[in-house]
Amino acid sequence: QAQLVESGGGLVQAGGSLRLSCAASGGRDFSRLTMGWFRQAPGKEREFVAALSWNAISTYYADSVKGRFTISRENAKSTVYLQMNSLKPEDTAVYYCARHVSGSVYSARSFASWGQGTQVTVSS
Repeated sequence: QAQLVESGGGLVQAGGSLRLSCAASGGRDFSRLTMGWFRQAPGKEREFVAALSWNAISTYYADSVKGRFTISRENAKSTVYLQMNSLKPEDTAVYYCARHVSGSVYSARSFASWGQGTQVTVSS
């Protein structure tokens, strides 16, 4: 079973940037996995942010982050990244990474092996 550990969260002012990392260990060959980022704000459901195919050819973004966030991966390090620019207070949430299992990449139900999450707080 793959284990995923997120890092890189923190407190940033609106307009600032953060880069999140998600390191994978154990389980399946990371280089064959489609990976995704989701986020969950207090009192809200977990929502899709971005996903990246195993070969980094196909990328998927939520409309709310398109043009501001970039997902990338470094298979040699079994790590997927989320570069977040022009952050807004509404981006405040716990951010999770997960591996895609089957189905739509836009649905959390299609993913497994969730990490513990990293908190991102954007102040206005």
